[in-house]
Amino acid sequence: MEVEGMRRSESVISFGPEDLKGVNLPHNDALVIQARVANYDIMRVFVDSGNSVNIIFREAFAQIDLQGYQLESVETTIFGFAGHAIYPEGEIVLPLTLGTGELKKTVMAIFTVVDAPSSYNIILGRPTMNELRSVASTYHQKIKFPVGGRSKTKREGKKARIDEIGGRVLEKGEVHFVAKEEQEIVEVGPGIYRDLTPDIGASFKYSPGISPGKAKEDALGPEKDKVIGEQVRDLLKAGHNREIQFSTRLSNVVLVPKSTGKWRMCVDFRELNKSCPKDHYPLPRIDQLVDSTSGCDLLSFMDAYQGYHQIPLAKDDQDKASFITSGGTFCYKVIPFGLKNAGAIYQRLMNKVFEMQLGRNVEVYVDDILGKSKEVVDFNADLEETFATLRHYGIKLTLPSVSLV
Repeated sequence: MEVEGMRRSESVISFGPEDLKGVNLPHNDALVIQARVANYDIMRVFVDSGNSVNIIFREAFAQIDLQGYQLESVETTIFGFAGHAIYPEGEIVLPLTLGTGELKKTVMAIFTVVDAPSSYNIILGRPTMNELRSVASTYHQKIKFPVGGRSKTKREGKKARIDEIGGRVLEKGEVHFVAKEEQEIVEVGPGIYRDLTPDIGASFKYSPGISPGKAKEDALGPEKDKVIGEQVRDLLKAGHNREIQFSTRLSNVVLVPKSTGKWRMCVDFRELNKSCPKDHYPLPRIDQLVDSTSGCDLLSFMDAYQGYHQIPLAKDDQDKASFITSGGTFCYKVIPFGLKNAGAIYQRLMNKVFEMQLGRNVEVYVDDILGKSKEVVDFNADLEETFATLRHYGIKLTLPSVSLV
């Protein structure tokens, strides 16, 4: 392509049989790599050329020290697997580096911060892929980009591999960060509760060994205090919270702007999350869920209403999920958003709830429920079976309850 008589020199990037070394064929794996973001080595970075933005998930975002970087509000709406809207917490520009030594490349990437459960820490979308002038091959499980006239290959293969960082050996698949200056490993991902008990309706307990902690109330100003007070009253009315006098841990509340201009109250559970072990229960892979719908005549999308809040928390552990406001100290009676293990527990729950339907006429990604019917004549029976399962376990849906495709 010529612009004003000048031809831009581009490196030739190609893939050959030698690039399949270490790749087990056949496979349908997504391309997942490691990258350095804001001076942290981050595993589980999903390369998705179909995504128009770069996404960093809140649980990962909360673990990175971002002094000097500013989170900006954003009006962008992102649509999840089941088609419902997700309102980001903001956007932030961070340095992203791929490669090592001389064969590395750094760009300033815009990341959208999303509070949602995920198997990944980051989704790397088209904007940064194009800026790196990179080419990705899921078949070869590699991404290549030019560096100073040469091309650099980045791959995290299918086979278990060993990374030795900071004196500790980590197996592939463990989600972690490594701060360059401190070489300290910080684990991120679902993991705060014990295994699901056989009784689906039973409460869930925190794992033992959570050390006591304190928090002081942040001065947010009268306007924000009013918003927090209103949202706390709504939680109390719904039976999700209760007032508490004595607690073993206290967390602060923060207000996050919505795209609508209103505020959403969140609790900063970062210190609590650091004290809790990680639940390694896997979340489904989106690409496999999408593939599983191939050949279906009808799809129905359902969203569990305030999903985490439908799961009760054991009474003797509720004080650990407490927070302080200008109006008093409160604790959650249900699983709150922002806990390290919430996504894993919810996925385990839903897999047990739909155990007899999974793969046949239902797929589940945390609180997103996908009903699928091979033929139109099966649709009513499939939906009736799904609703019967939901009623049996008392799971409520967001209205409108079903959208069809």
